[in-house]
Amino acid sequence: MIDIRLLGPGDGALLERVMPGVFDGPVVARWSGEFLADPRHHLVVALDAGLVVGMVSGVHYVHPDKGPELWINEVAVSSTHRSLGVGRQMLTTMLAHGRALGCTEAWVLTDPDNSAAQRLYERAGAVEYPGGCLMYTFPLLDTPPE
Repeated sequence: MIDIRLLGPGDGALLERVMPGVFDGPVVARWSGEFLADPRHHLVVALDAGLVVGMVSGVHYVHPDKGPELWINEVAVSSTHRSLGVGRQMLTTMLAHGRALGCTEAWVLTDPDNSAAQRLYERAGAVEYPGGCLMYTFPLLDTPPE
């Protein structure tokens, strides 16, 4: 049985056992501790016998001309647990958390060729943004500070 859980400040130890492919790289205790301690950062994980097999990360924020919004930064499920509904369960939990926070909207970006992500978002009730998007990144540091 998969346990879907919204993590909080005291849950950093759960991120010590993570399946490959869930995060882009190894979890760093300093960064995970900072993330989990920040009340605007949110992490939902899927646990299988205490092992993290999936995650959804998000940030809620306010802007001077908008109500609170939830940006879903990343959704990932280990290859061993795909097509089992794990992503949908985690996303549903994150969206419910956004509603509880008073967010007026949630949004996520994905690659145009990521059909699995597109199916997940559409099945969860998302509507494709009509204006199209381009993403730009600004490299600021070669490596993050330790």
